[in-house]
Amino acid sequence: MSAGTATFIDAIGVAHGRAAPDARIACLVPSITELVWELGLGPQLVARTGFCIHPRPQLDAVPKVGGTKDVNLARLRELAPTHLIVNIDENDRPVVEAAAQFVPHVIVTHPKAPEDNLDLYRLLGGVFGRQEKAEALCAALVDATASARTACAGLPRERVLYLIWKDPWMSVARDTYVSRTLAAVGWDTMPDECERRYPVVDLEREAAGVDRVLLSTEPYSFGQPHVAQLGQLLAGKPVTLIDGEMTSWYGPRAIEGFSYLAALRTSLA
Repeated sequence: MSAGTATFIDAIGVAHGRAAPDARIACLVPSITELVWELGLGPQLVARTGFCIHPRPQLDAVPKVGGTKDVNLARLRELAPTHLIVNIDENDRPVVEAAAQFVPHVIVTHPKAPEDNLDLYRLLGGVFGRQEKAEALCAALVDATASARTACAGLPRERVLYLIWKDPWMSVARDTYVSRTLAAVGWDTMPDECERRYPVVDLEREAAGVDRVLLSTEPYSFGQPHVAQLGQLLAGKPVTLIDGEMTSWYGPRAIEGFSYLAALRTSLA
């Protein structure tokens, strides 16, 4: 990916150079906005999306520049960031390339598994001079992951249908961050093979071959009424509401996520 004279930095690998102390950061990724704050960079955050909601209420004073895909480029330019953080799954390439015409440094992220957070922490810690805080997060993630795996080690693995959308019903493929996170606590997502990362599925057919249906609270806002409805539709198949932030958010939320998932998994065993 390249555009204009911007320096593009990959999120997996070694950080190139160091940011000046007066770096102005714009982040178009909700979970990484939370990471920016956790690294102690809140005062340097000059722009976010409307979906960047954590931590509350600290982010209230940070200007919004639209959504993750419908970015207000004119407003972003006005805020004059020196660094823009984006994500391959969440942000559209044309928008990023347009922003690169006026933002000097673009950091492109694409964690595909929970352990990729280690590289993400270290990358941002290196770029923005927060190495010590980044290493503390790495240690916390390693501990949380190990604890979750240990807690769930004695449980039989379950095949699950993890639903992220309704009308049409959509799920996740095995090569996604969400699927790999769930696998760490013994939940194997179905279908096991599909062409798309977020496939449209035949609900009743796919549900028939799984042990449990998981309804994510994001990006579709599934709630308890949907749990009851699907429980009746699927003839008693176990249906469980699951916090989507705990399964799909990178950054510090991944640490909390493993504790949450281990507790949920064991409570349902």
